[in-house]
Amino acid sequence: MEEKWLTWAKQIQSIAQAGLTYTQDHYDYERYLELRQLSAEMMETYTEYDMKTIQQLFTNETGYQTPKVDVRAVVFHEGKLLFVKEKADGKWSLPGGWGDVGFTPGEVAVKEVQEESGYEVEARRLLAVLDHKQHPHPPSPYHIYKVMIACDLIGGSAAESNETSDCGFFAQHELPPLSTGRITESQIEMLFALHNDPAHGPVFD
Repeated sequence: MEEKWLTWAKQIQSIAQAGLTYTQDHYDYERYLELRQLSAEMMETYTEYDMKTIQQLFTNETGYQTPKVDVRAVVFHEGKLLFVKEKADGKWSLPGGWGDVGFTPGEVAVKEVQEESGYEVEARRLLAVLDHKQHPHPPSPYHIYKVMIACDLIGGSAAESNETSDCGFFAQHELPPLSTGRITESQIEMLFALHNDPAHGPVFD
């Protein structure tokens, strides 16, 4: 579902980053810098990101480029799903964020729920590992794998955080406005279906 130009831009960036890391030739190094700049210009032309932001994204990592990992907690209670309201865009998503070094995916899910909603949960079941580009998200400069983990509610109470201004449980027919860079309606439909079919194995891609 990802636009071809975005796939190409990210592939060019990946090649440039690897080349800048491993080349020992001065002239090749200059060419890889040009490739990275070309990729950044493509991103600036077709996305909402400005050049300064794109360049920061493209230069904050070194070495062989790999996908980023976004972990989302899936917390059902009485048939409704937990959402948090993101301060960044005023829309709603599942609790979660980038995977943290030193934490397992399950630990990230538990930590993000507590930090963003105030609730305490236990990670129980892997529901899905999804490739961001296969789903109707807005364009992103990152190649992202999304890990969806079912969690059981065990305590706590609703609370705001530095990143969220509200939280609540919503039925499938009453979804709030979604932060589509983080979660899509079709993914929510999939999660409700998986919740209703405990024997179903994890979904991937």
